Amino acid sequence: MAERGRGFTTRAMRAETELGEARPVSTPIYQTATFSFDDPEALAELIRTGKDAGYVYTRWHNPTRAAFEKVVADLEGGERAVSFSSGMAAITTALASVLRSGDHLVTTPRLYGGTHSLMTNILPRWGIEATLAPSHRADDLVAAMRPDTVACYVETIGNPTTPVSDLDALGTACRERGVRLVVDNTFASPYLCTPIAFGADIVVHSVTKYLGGHYDLTAGIAVGPDDLMHEVRELSTDLGGVSNAFESWLALRGVQTLELRMERHCTTAARLAELLEGNEKVARVWYPGLPSHPDHEVARRILRGFSGMLAFELAGGLEAGQRFQSSVEVAAVGASLGGTRTVVTHAASVTHTQLSREERQAVGIGDGLVRVSVGIEDPQDVLEDFERALEKA
Repeated sequence: MAERGRGFTTRAMRAETELGEARPVSTPIYQTATFSFDDPEALAELIRTGKDAGYVYTRWHNPTRAAFEKVVADLEGGERAVSFSSGMAAITTALASVLRSGDHLVTTPRLYGGTHSLMTNILPRWGIEATLAPSHRADDLVAAMRPDTVACYVETIGNPTTPVSDLDALGTACRERGVRLVVDNTFASPYLCTPIAFGADIVVHSVTKYLGGHYDLTAGIAVGPDDLMHEVRELSTDLGGVSNAFESWLALRGVQTLELRMERHCTTAARLAELLEGNEKVARVWYPGLPSHPDHEVARRILRGFSGMLAFELAGGLEAGQRFQSSVEVAAVGASLGGTRTVVTHAASVTHTQLSREERQAVGIGDGLVRVSVGIEDPQDVLEDFERALEKA
C-alpha cells in the first residue's frame, strides 16, 4: 500500500499488481470468473481460511478490485475497503453489517432519495427502526439517540441542498455513546474530507460519482477498520452485490485524476454560485462556500474545499425549473453527478420523486429547485450557459 506521508495524487496512482519481477504500470483487468490451482489442497485451504483470503472466485475476490480497494482505503485513511456494484449496494450492505433486527438507527431527513427510501421503507421490514431527526445538525441527531441506538448515518454534504454535517461533533458524541457513525462521503470525496479522521466508523461512496468521475461506471465502496470490513466483505459475497473487474479498473483510472478534477469542480462551482446569488430570477442558492450558506462555518472546519455540487431555487417555481432544464446547452440534463460534464437536475421531477410534495417541502426542496453538478468545462462557457438559460426560466 502507498505510504500515507506522500501527496494525495501520488498515492492515488500507486495501485500495484505483483507479477514476479514485473509490475504493470496500469493495473490489468482480471476479466475472469474463477481461478485455477495446480494444488487442489491449496484451493481447499483458501476456501477454509475465508472467501477473501485469496483469489478463488471473482464474486469473492479479484485482483483488479483489490487494487482499487487498497487505493481508496489509503486515501480515506481506513484500514480496509470493500467495493460494490453501486453506491446503494455499499450503503445497504454496510448498514446490514452493523445492524440487527430490534436495533435503532438515527439519521437526517436530508438524504439522497434512494437512501431515504432504504431508511423509511426497507429497514423497517427488517425490524430496524430508523428515526429521522428534525435536521442534520449534530444537536438534533444526538437528541434523537436512545439506549438502543446502534448507528448514526449522515452525508458529509447532503443531497440536494448541500447541508454539511458537523462530523467533528458527531464523531465525539457517537464515540461517547458507543454508536457507530456511518458517513456517505460521495459529495465531498476523500480529497475534500476524510470522515474517519473525525471519528467515523464506516465511510461509503457512490464510486459512480467523483471517484469514477467520467459517467462511465456504476460502483460503490465502503471503508473502515479491518474488523468491521471483514463483516462487510463476508456479507457482500453472500448477497452478491460486488463490483466487477472492469468497473474497478475504470474506477482506478478515474481516481488518479481526482485531485485535479476536484480543484476545477470547486473553482468553477464557486464562481457559478456567486453568479446565481446575484441573479434576480434566483430566490436562493445553496453552496457551502458561500457565506450565506447556513453551514458555511462547519464547511470551513471539516472540508478542504467546497465541492462542485450546488443547488438553487428559481423564483418562478416548477415551470421555471423545467424551462431552465430545457434551455441549457453546455450542461447536460441528467440524474447523476460528479463527472467531467456539468449536469443539471430539476429535483421535483427527477431525483426526489420518491418524496411527496409535502415531504420535499419539509426538507427544503421547493418546486423550482435545480441541483447542479459542476463539471470541468471551460468555466466561462458554464457561466454563460447558465446566464442564457436563466433568461428563459
